[in-house]
Amino acid sequence: MKPNKGMSRGMMWKGIVLAAGVWLTGNGLAQTITVSNEQAIAFLGDSITQAGVGSPGGYCQLVVSGLAANGIKVKLIAAGISGHKSNDMRSRLAKDVLDKKPDWMTLSCGVNDVWHGANGVPLDAYKTNIMDIVDRAQAAGIRVMILTATMISEDAKAVNNQKLADYNTWLRTLSAEKKCLLADLNADMQKAVEEGRAKGKAGNLLTTDGVHMNLAGNQMMAVGVLRAFGLTDEQIQKAKDHWMDVPNVASVSVPIPLTLRQYNQLQGIADVRKTNLTDMLQSDAKNMVAELLKSGK
Repeated sequence: MKPNKGMSRGMMWKGIVLAAGVWLTGNGLAQTITVSNEQAIAFLGDSITQAGVGSPGGYCQLVVSGLAANGIKVKLIAAGISGHKSNDMRSRLAKDVLDKKPDWMTLSCGVNDVWHGANGVPLDAYKTNIMDIVDRAQAAGIRVMILTATMISEDAKAVNNQKLADYNTWLRTLSAEKKCLLADLNADMQKAVEEGRAKGKAGNLLTTDGVHMNLAGNQMMAVGVLRAFGLTDEQIQKAKDHWMDVPNVASVSVPIPLTLRQYNQLQGIADVRKTNLTDMLQSDAKNMVAELLKSGK
């Protein structure tokens, strides 16, 4: 970079660093974002990942939109299938990941291996499966990010979570040995649950059922992945700000008890409007929500 007139040495160095894909953090330390514009990311996993792709508020979609908010546009390759364990992912790796030639693969696996009990995958076999997945992906030139498995019930002391701890401890070791990026989502989830409980919050905080993520859980996972990719706190906040206005991230369902007469009357109104009852009510509800947000009361 050639210095412009009046450009300080510090300003010139900052320009060189940013051009090289390295960002300066608030304390002046350099941090590299490892994923680049136009790269493809395959998200390999189970139902949590499948749902993470299937909704704009799912963690995979939030990762992609969070990167885009920071000027990095990537392609998403969906590779999550409900109920799958490490042996299932190993058997379909070629078809769902390798053949599609992504630049990156995130690997989220372990919940079902433990949660399925007698039908799960013991730790030794799990290690063999995961090692094979990582080795074959890296041999194909795909960079790997390992995600530690999230909790099985939001109780760290539960039997399944105690058993899962050994799987996650090994994943952390493997990521270092294989030079994979690591998103320690289990640690992030435990911290978030602990903080919520300390504030007196009860029930499931990050999941709908103790395992599958709600909106908060998907955001927790996405933040962990973005941080593992090298985004700074400022860039993650930029992603969070962007998520606030992504369409169709959230929805509400309000059951309204009706008599049969009322139901038939509503159906008649829909017939007059030449639409179906569900579409009519959804449209009217959207208009009502817009008015409520506009008025603020």
